[in-house]
This record gives sequence, C-alpha cells and structure tokens, in this order.
Amino acid sequence: MAIEAHIRELSQRHARLDDQIQAAQRSPSTDSSQIAALKRQKLKLKEELEALRRTH
Repeated sequence: MAIEAHIRELSQRHARLDDQIQAAQRSPSTDSSQIAALKRQKLKLKEELEALRRTH
C-alpha cells in the first residue's frame, strides 16, 4: 500500500509541475532557465514514477 500511495503523490506532483510549466510559458516575465528547471524536475519525477511502476 505504501508504494501505491507514493506513486499517487508523485503523480500529483508531476501534474502540478505540468500546470506550473504551462503557466510559466504563458507569462512573459518567466525566464527560460526557470522553465527548464521545472521541466527537469518533471522529468525526474516521471523517471521515478516509471521505475516504481516497473518494480511494483
């Protein structure tokens, strides 16, 4: 059960990051390095999710 809860939490964080990226891309005041950092975080979460799903 703990792994499933962790997967759900990571999925939620991944979705929130996606929302943040979309909002940042719409905002002219957002620096491209900030968007890149958000995308790296999102990719890291995606990789962690995939690893958990493979082992679960």
